Amino acid sequence: MANTETKVLTAHIPLPLADRVDQIAARLERSRGWIVKQALSAWVDLEEERNRLTHEALADVDAGRVIDHQSVQAWADSLGGDNPLPPPTIP
Repeated sequence: MANTETKVLTAHIPLPLADRVDQIAARLERSRGWIVKQALSAWVDLEEERNRLTHEALADVDAGRVIDHQSVQAWADSLGGDNPLPPPTIP
């Protein structure tokens, strides 16, 4: 975010959320705009990472690197018992 050029974005925010943003801004002694920029930047980073991981997972599926549902289900079912199974691995 080192670029000094900016663009104004407008959004309708529910009043309870806007109030929470204002409370955080007051607590941190920052502007509402600074809080929104921080939050939006963090969300964009998370969304980009989620997208990257999704594409990585789809590439694994395309390459046949998968674990069958029955193995995952058996492992998950065992987690609440006395003898949990080890996590399944890709064959």
